[in-house]
Parts: sequence; C-alpha cells; structure tokens
Amino acid sequence: MKTNRQRTTKTSDKAPKAADETKLTDGKEAPKAKRSRPKVSSTKESESSKATPEKIEESSQTPSAQIEMEVHHHPQLDHSPKPWKEYLLEGLMIFIAVMMGFIAENVREAITNHQHVKELTSQLVQDLKTDTTQLNEIYQFETGILKTTDTLINLLQPPLKNEDIGHIQRLVANSHSIPLFHPSAGAIFAIKNELHLKQFSSSKIISYIASYERHTELLHTAQDVALQYQRSYVDPFLLKHFTAANLSAAFSGGKLEKPEMRNLSQEDIIQLGVDMVLIRVVNDELLRDNRKTKNDVTALLQYVKERYQPDEE
Repeated sequence: MKTNRQRTTKTSDKAPKAADETKLTDGKEAPKAKRSRPKVSSTKESESSKATPEKIEESSQTPSAQIEMEVHHHPQLDHSPKPWKEYLLEGLMIFIAVMMGFIAENVREAITNHQHVKELTSQLVQDLKTDTTQLNEIYQFETGILKTTDTLINLLQPPLKNEDIGHIQRLVANSHSIPLFHPSAGAIFAIKNELHLKQFSSSKIISYIASYERHTELLHTAQDVALQYQRSYVDPFLLKHFTAANLSAAFSGGKLEKPEMRNLSQEDIIQLGVDMVLIRVVNDELLRDNRKTKNDVTALLQYVKERYQPDEE
C-alpha cells in the first residue's frame, strides 16, 4: 500500500512537474511568438524602406517650397518714432529739391524763349526793311502819277487843241497804273501768336504793330478806291475813244503812228477832266497813307533794334 501511495505521490509529483514543464514550454512559445512579430514588422520596414525614397523626395521638395515662401516674408522692422528735427530736415530737403527742379525748368524755358524771341525779331527786322524799300518805291511811282494827273487836268481845259491829242492819250495811259503795297506780315503774324512770352507781353511792340497795321489798312482802302475810280472813269473813256493801235502803243510805250480819238466831243473832254480830279484826290490820299505807313515801319524797326538787339544779315 505504501509503495502504491509512494508511486501515486511520485506520479502526482511528476504530473505537476509535467504540467509545469508544459507551462514552461508554453511560456517559451509565447515569447517566441512575440519575437516572431518583430520579424513581420521587419518585413514591413523593408517594404516601407522601399517607399522611403519617394517620401524623402516629397519631403525634400516641401521644405524648398517652404523656404521659397519664407523668402517673401518681410522682416519685422522696428518703427520707432523719430525726433521731430529729422522730420523737419527731410521736409526741408524735399522742398529744396523741388525748388531746384522748378528753378532749373524756369531757366531752361527762359533760355528757349529768349532764343525764340531773337529769331522772331530778326525776321521782323528783315520784313520791315523789305516793307520800307517797297513803300519808298511806291511813293516815287505815285508821285510821278500825281504829276501826270496834274498835267492831264491842265490839258483837258477847253478849248482842246488837236496837237494835244497824242499827249493826252499818253497821259491817260500813264495815269492808269497803280502800284499796290503788299506788306511782309509773316514775322508780325508769328509775334502776335507769341504775345504770351514775357519779352513781348511786357513791351510796347504790340502798340507799334497795331499802329502799323492800322495805317496799312487805310492805305489798302485808298488803293481799292483808286482802282474803282479807274474802272469806272478811265476804262470807259479808253474803250470809247481810243483806237486799238493807239491803246496798244500807249500802254506799251511805243510810238503813236496817228494820234486820234474816236467819237470825241467837248463834253467828253470836260467829263474826263472832272473824273481825273477825283482820281487826283485819291492819289493824294495814297501818298499821305504811304508816308504814315512808312513812319510806322521806321518807328517799329527802331524800337525792335533798341530793345531786342536782333541779329541782322
């Protein structure tokens, strides 16, 4: 019995040992199972390691974009208030810079205007000299016409002599001419358009020009009246009483082959005398207006030379 009990106790003792051994074995397998899991993770790490270059490239790209964005960030400046003297100094410097630019622009404009005025006045001097020469020539010519008219008026006094017919024809043709004055108005027109210039606006040049233009207008009016009188009085007499040969010779300065007039009566001679008196009155007005215009030209020319000292050729 004892032996059986001992055997049972031994077997029972062995059974716990076996159970303990199974437990130990189970305990050993659990750690092995736990160690096997890292192996799986290692495979995952190997797979993830294959994908890391792309992720590295993406991660390498994103910082560069962030760096580029960071370049545009403005630095934080310290806006500390300045002393009022610095603000005053900056304002003074800006004011001086603006004033210097304004002065430089005015100097440049003054130089340009001075040169422009000099060119205009130089041209005006040349125009006035041309007008003076033209007025003097017209005055001499009209003085000769006036003498011719006076002689013709004396010859037309009755009774008319036959030997005076040729002379009358010549005098009538000579008195038919009227020289017209055409002023050189180019420089004057330009100056009138530039009166805003200080050199002109502060001078008396416009008053001299106005006087010159006024007398020129009177001279043109007298010329128009003289032309009208010739068309109304002298031309009908020529057409009615002159032959073709005598009319051509009278105006061309040729010799009258046979001085004669057609259908000439004493009444026609008297009427021609009256008409020539009217023409002589207009000739006197032409001479007076000529001298007034000439005096205006001389005064304007002298004023321009004294005030502007223009260049003369």
